[in-house]
Amino acid sequence: MPAIREPAVAGLFYPADPLRLAAGVRALLAAAPARTARPRALVVPHAGYVYSGGVAASAYALLRPHAAALRRVVLLGPAHRVALRGLALPRCEVFATPLGPVAIDGEMCARLDAPGPVSRSDAAHAREHSLEVQLPFLQEVLGEFLLVPLVVGEASADEVAHVIAEVADEPGTLLVVSTDLSHYHDYATACALDRATCAAIEALDWRALTPQRACGAVALAGLLQFAAARGLRAHRVELCNSGDTAAGDRERVVGYGAWYFD
Repeated sequence: MPAIREPAVAGLFYPADPLRLAAGVRALLAAAPARTARPRALVVPHAGYVYSGGVAASAYALLRPHAAALRRVVLLGPAHRVALRGLALPRCEVFATPLGPVAIDGEMCARLDAPGPVSRSDAAHAREHSLEVQLPFLQEVLGEFLLVPLVVGEASADEVAHVIAEVADEPGTLLVVSTDLSHYHDYATACALDRATCAAIEALDWRALTPQRACGAVALAGLLQFAAARGLRAHRVELCNSGDTAAGDRERVVGYGAWYFD
């Protein structure tokens, strides 16, 4: 039996029941505005689906016309639970969700697991939601695919960009960076901060990003550095915050954005 990373936040961030989850993800994707794009990379949020699911779906819906050509997803998100130096791959062979198993790309992971910033740590992945919440969307849009899951801890943008460059040119590879934006400001302050972060992302100004502007700032900065080196462009798909998407006051909101790169 392969070693399996079981879901940690099913029933909390998204439904644990497979039928409810599939129906919910399909509804979010169906509600996404129609756009024409061929993304090489996506940036998506990672809150509970009631908060940021619609924003994430707006980016994932772009993949549907290209699903047959995508067979590997390199997924990077911040470490919320475990102190970590560098980037961590899991030791397990499968990530499970209520929608079924997602196989780890063992060959690609072995290539990255060399002297440098990437290590192996099941502990870094065990309770981490920033990657897990992306998987049901990817399962619904792509069907079967191989996964390269990287939790990003204390690292430099250079290190992340180097890791991305190692895998980005492999045929059928999609890059996905998971990040939320500003945290726990009042609505007006959050909107101003997130607009400034948007401008930095769209200018590929990776040096302007800080953890106060985006919890996945390190992974995002690495993607922006890679994009600048490769001549890619960032396109905004959606921008809002929890004051727009969920009931409650607007005194402590979290920002969410989605972008694609081509």
